[in-house]
Amino acid sequence: MRDLTFWIVAGEESGDARAAEVFRSLRAERPSARFHGAGGDALSALCETPYDNWAHEAGVTGLWDVVKRYGYFRAKFRAMRQEIASKRPDAVVLVDYPGFNLRLAKALRQDGYRGKILYYISPQVWAWNRARIPRMARWLDLMICVFPFEAPMYEASGLRTVFVGHPLLEGLRAEKRTIRREADLIGLFPGSRDREVRRLFPAMVQAVDIVRETHPDLRFEAAAANPARAVQMQSLAAGHRITVRTGNAHDLMQRASAGLVCSGTATLEAAFFGLPHAILYKTAWLTFEVGRRLVDVNALGIINILNNYRRNPPVDPKLPAAPAPHVVREFIQHEATPSALAAEIRRLIQDDQTPLLERLATLVGGLQAEGAARRAAHQILQALP
Repeated sequence: MRDLTFWIVAGEESGDARAAEVFRSLRAERPSARFHGAGGDALSALCETPYDNWAHEAGVTGLWDVVKRYGYFRAKFRAMRQEIASKRPDAVVLVDYPGFNLRLAKALRQDGYRGKILYYISPQVWAWNRARIPRMARWLDLMICVFPFEAPMYEASGLRTVFVGHPLLEGLRAEKRTIRREADLIGLFPGSRDREVRRLFPAMVQAVDIVRETHPDLRFEAAAANPARAVQMQSLAAGHRITVRTGNAHDLMQRASAGLVCSGTATLEAAFFGLPHAILYKTAWLTFEVGRRLVDVNALGIINILNNYRRNPPVDPKLPAAPAPHVVREFIQHEATPSALAAEIRRLIQDDQTPLLERLATLVGGLQAEGAARRAAHQILQALP
């Protein structure tokens, strides 16, 4: 059994964590395999040099943020092409991060790279540009999906595609507890990035003040992703009687009776833990206006998108699913006002949320979490000669 060399590219902390899960499984099956590439802290513990721990810098959101750092990304792109050409790994594994990774896949093929190019956690082209799928089929050897409705879209282009389940939920099972929710506790989850907190948390804080006018006994607790975010949030919440804790998101999702959650991975976590919640999203004006014209779905939250495809699957996989009513309410951009958020908190704590919780459990159950990372590792090895 020959030694294998992998080059991994993950550009954000979430992708870094998912990639590390898969490569632990790979190393268990092939202990002699060597790993190089770029990612974050989780992958750095697994990879040999050359390895670029860049996720803290690369994890930007929005078109404007990318434009401002164009020089940085251009230099990284050039360096990665050169290193891959020099190292000639058996496979390049691209993890999510499509703006960078799809361009890299195309460039590697233009450079004459003859190894396998494998994509893990398929890019959400079903939301913003299905026309790219046939081009991706020319660059990639395998697409590994974490949502069941994605596979038919890629397979229709001739790209070999497998659905392995969602690894995030597999990791959360160990944290799930059987505890009684605290009826007077509301959870606030403004995101892990500086810009997310600056754009969303002030509206949350103002919503808290409005809710307290009618519900003075409610308690509010906010989850900070790291100590830097905690300091930032404590400053914004000063004088508003909001408890800010670090690293408590999953615990808070199980204790609170309702929550406001920044769009992204946290919304899937909230659904997994059965938290009645609303989804919030705000970004730079330019990013929002460009995205509004490109996105081809009627929902932002993955739970709502899953509900669209489960209830109204498209006849043609190249077409979007017919819109279904949102399972979780979304407050996007100018809709995320303090008064609207306050009204939603009141609704969540006053209305019977049993139908919502049943729907969340059904949708999460369809993601086949158990063994997802192990199945992904197996598919990667199967793709190699």
